[in-house]
Amino acid sequence: MIRACALMDLPPGEAVRIVGPHAPIAVFNADGVLYAIDDTCTHQDASLSEGWLEGCFVECPLHAASFDLRTGEPTCLPAKRPVKTYPVYVKDGEVYVDVEVNKDVA
Repeated sequence: MIRACALMDLPPGEAVRIVGPHAPIAVFNADGVLYAIDDTCTHQDASLSEGWLEGCFVECPLHAASFDLRTGEPTCLPAKRPVKTYPVYVKDGEVYVDVEVNKDVA
C-alpha cells in the first residue's frame, strides 16, 4: 500500500497525484467517495489528476477524453483503452492506495 495523503488534504472535487510502482496514480475525491486510477490518459500522455472532475468521471485536460473512475473505462473518444483502477482505503485519517491489487481492465 502507498500512502497518498491525509484525508483532510483531499477535499471533495479535488485530486492528488502520487508516485506509483510503475507509473503515477491519481487519487480523486468524488463527492466524498475516493477513487484511484493510473494518472496517464490512454489516448496521449496527459495527467488525469489535472483534468476536470464531474461526479465519478474525469475529463482529460488534453483532448477531452473521459473516464469512469469506478471502472477505468473510457466514456468517449478519443480514448479507447481503459485505465487501471486501484482500491483506496482510509485508516486513521490517512488515504492509502493498494497498488498490489489493481483492477487491470486493459
